[in-house]
Amino acid sequence: MQFLLKKKELFSYLPILLQYSDSKEHIMVINKTMLLFVLKNLKFHTIFQFNILTCISGVDLLGLKYRFCVSYELLSIGFNSRIRIKLFLNEYTVNFSIFDIFINCVWWEREIWDLFGIFFENNPDLRRILTDYGFEGFPLRKDFPLSGFYGVYYSNLHKLIIEEPLSLSQEYRTFLQIN
Repeated sequence: MQFLLKKKELFSYLPILLQYSDSKEHIMVINKTMLLFVLKNLKFHTIFQFNILTCISGVDLLGLKYRFCVSYELLSIGFNSRIRIKLFLNEYTVNFSIFDIFINCVWWEREIWDLFGIFFENNPDLRRILTDYGFEGFPLRKDFPLSGFYGVYYSNLHKLIIEEPLSLSQEYRTFLQIN
């Protein structure tokens, strides 16, 4: 409850674009250039004390000006409150890694890179985590075809597994191939 009393201090101190609060959670939308500043203040300042990063998630908003949303969820055990920080990015924007502030971010950033293609600058281990290393594309993007780009089947004639590019016969829909 003490944190709710300090809500005015929170919103006047940090560079916030939009804000929403209810009894259990605070949601802030910030500019991506202010991400490191905001997270350092939320973690190290005695007013906030959001010491635990509980989750980082990505969302594909295909068709909007900013295609991706990256959401950081923080927990303050001292004040028993949560906060969600949201960033909106386009396809070509590079996001900053928060490895220097929260060391447990590496796996979540790897997952977001692998599934959405959002690049995190200064991440010490940014490589595929859920898909194969030779996998092409990003499977959680909304423009990724449901069948993928390659078909794999076993050939009785050749007695081996064959992998070949798919040719989809839908005239009304085009599939983007990411190189």
